[in-house]
Amino acid sequence: MSPVVTLAVDSIAAGGDGVGRSNGLVVFVPRTAAGDIVTASIAGKGQFARGSLRTVTRPSPDRTDPPCPHYTRDRCGGCQLQHITYRSQLAAKQRIIRDAIERIGKRQLPAPEVRPSPGEWRYRTKLTLAIRRRGGNWIAGLRAYDDPSLVFSLADCPITERGVVRAWRDVLSASGHFPEAAELRGSVRVSDGAYTFSLEGGTRWATHEDFFAAVPSLSDLWWEQEGRGLVLLHSRDTPGSRKPPGISFAQINPAVAAELHAHVLERALSYAPARVVDAYSGAGATAIPLAQSGAAVTAIELNQLASDWCARHLPEGSRAVRGRVEDELSDALPADVVLLNPPRAGIDESVAATLEAPGAKPRAVIYVSCNPATLARDVSRLPSYRIAGVVAFDMFPQTAHVETVCELVP
Repeated sequence: MSPVVTLAVDSIAAGGDGVGRSNGLVVFVPRTAAGDIVTASIAGKGQFARGSLRTVTRPSPDRTDPPCPHYTRDRCGGCQLQHITYRSQLAAKQRIIRDAIERIGKRQLPAPEVRPSPGEWRYRTKLTLAIRRRGGNWIAGLRAYDDPSLVFSLADCPITERGVVRAWRDVLSASGHFPEAAELRGSVRVSDGAYTFSLEGGTRWATHEDFFAAVPSLSDLWWEQEGRGLVLLHSRDTPGSRKPPGISFAQINPAVAAELHAHVLERALSYAPARVVDAYSGAGATAIPLAQSGAAVTAIELNQLASDWCARHLPEGSRAVRGRVEDELSDALPADVVLLNPPRAGIDESVAATLEAPGAKPRAVIYVSCNPATLARDVSRLPSYRIAGVVAFDMFPQTAHVETVCELVP
């Protein structure tokens, strides 16, 4: 039987767990708040342990009642911080970023600004769910935070736009046309009022036409067949649509994404750059306006659809390069400004080595990160650059995730 300890929770860790200490042991307890006194059953060896909340003996003033029944009843892992007031969520993210930069990046950093989201709820324009068989029917839902193998049927998601939730209900009403598979995964997103569904899994989908006909609320249907890439099966777009390709580049929180985008453009243009490298450029949302401002931009992106779209819309004098950043960056340099917007894993070590190589360095590296830990690690790999500024944007209220823009100069 796991031992039960009493803890004073003093902070929130990067994943959203509360952190307390018991006889020198650091204990991470989900669904706790800084200032709580709790009892928790613990398991672990060495200096760290994982705790399971038993009781809240004395609640923190930062605590609030989570409005989503799935959060408590089904232990939904989609959100981590619904039980904490929004002001306290922002403060926790501020500490998470600063701690990562100081502890992992080995740089001193004043408490960074964390700009709040205009909406704390119903901000998500994309919802990805696991799809499972249950009782002969398909269900779609999220996973329990303490048992990722458990998928519960989702009735609503209060951080997601209502239209996206309605579209998911339409999708499930036609789930009899899904391909045969042990399990599936799907995403609904909305952009400019149009709803797109992407399905992952299965090796043969003979009834995709019937499915698309049965869900008239969808504008596009994409399928990622097992072992193959994502393909567009159907679209109700009008001919000549100028919609960017694919689904992976959709902005989850458009209001915050627009503010972050404007900040990155402003900081890049403040250097009056003649040459810019936009690494991990996606479909060119940043590269295209920078090029239109007069800079010669090299946009590096691995995704073929996104790179092709960017190439078609870049003005003369700029170019899109399809490939891995670690393979293409050295040929794209020198540049006045380098933009980095990598996935959660951060940049490859060779990218940092290229930026550290002898010779003319960029006047600025502007790094957009969705993971403070990998941002801090990558900053530690760039010792010849100093941090000129850090601004964070709360793209994902009620979760432990945060977007950070770190400006580095030699």
